[in-house]
Amino acid sequence: MASKVVLVVIVCVLAIKSGVSADEASSDQAAELAKKLANPIASLISVPAQYNYDEYGGLNDGASVSRLNIQPVVPISLSSEWNMITRTIVPFIDQQDFPAEAMNKTGLGDIVASQFFSPKAPTAGGWIWGVGPVELLPSASDDMLGGEKWGLGPTGVALKQTGAWTVGMLANHIWSVAGDDDRGDINATFLQPFVSYITKTKTTFAVQTESTYDWETEAWSVPLIAQVSQMFKIGPQILQFSVGAKYWAESPDNGPEGWGLRTQLTFLFPN
Repeated sequence: MASKVVLVVIVCVLAIKSGVSADEASSDQAAELAKKLANPIASLISVPAQYNYDEYGGLNDGASVSRLNIQPVVPISLSSEWNMITRTIVPFIDQQDFPAEAMNKTGLGDIVASQFFSPKAPTAGGWIWGVGPVELLPSASDDMLGGEKWGLGPTGVALKQTGAWTVGMLANHIWSVAGDDDRGDINATFLQPFVSYITKTKTTFAVQTESTYDWETEAWSVPLIAQVSQMFKIGPQILQFSVGAKYWAESPDNGPEGWGLRTQLTFLFPN
């Protein structure tokens, strides 16, 4: 699997580097958009379509999960000083080759929606931050694709952008507050530290983790993700394509392991 992921990453990087450069639109605009894309709570409407592929181990050896996350980001101006940025994750899941046939399902998963209240201007020290609620909606089309629980909790993000660098962390915690009493409770912390660097050609190199700690099972899920992104333009539409490799440093028993793949196509709608 590792060699396949590396090959796909190399091919995709060569493809996006030889594609239509964002410089063909406007160098200044491209630089500003690349910087905003590195900021999870920037005042920019974007619609990423993120594909993830992971293989499982243990008793689920040979199983795989493909997940397409549609993740619209919409900023809403509340006043001259404050924005509310909505970030929603709508997952479409395809589970294959699990020993338990009931697990082999395809459909919609549970939706996670966040709202960040953020000052329009950075702090005196240059920090950008936002806090608000996060909600888990039991929207799964099959009980094997979701937890059948309503969830609620706090979320927050803080970052600093210095020159070509962006460094920060996004976090949330979700508790289940209602739902099917026969399903397990949800009590999970999500941590996403990230760092990225934007080159003069508007290529972005990023490294992050998307770690989850399940307080019910006392288990960590820790994928390490490295990806490269390039902006380009097709007609009037500005886009960014990303490709990356994922390595599971830690996962629950019988969970994902080894190497995985991530690609993402983001549609940008600047003001």
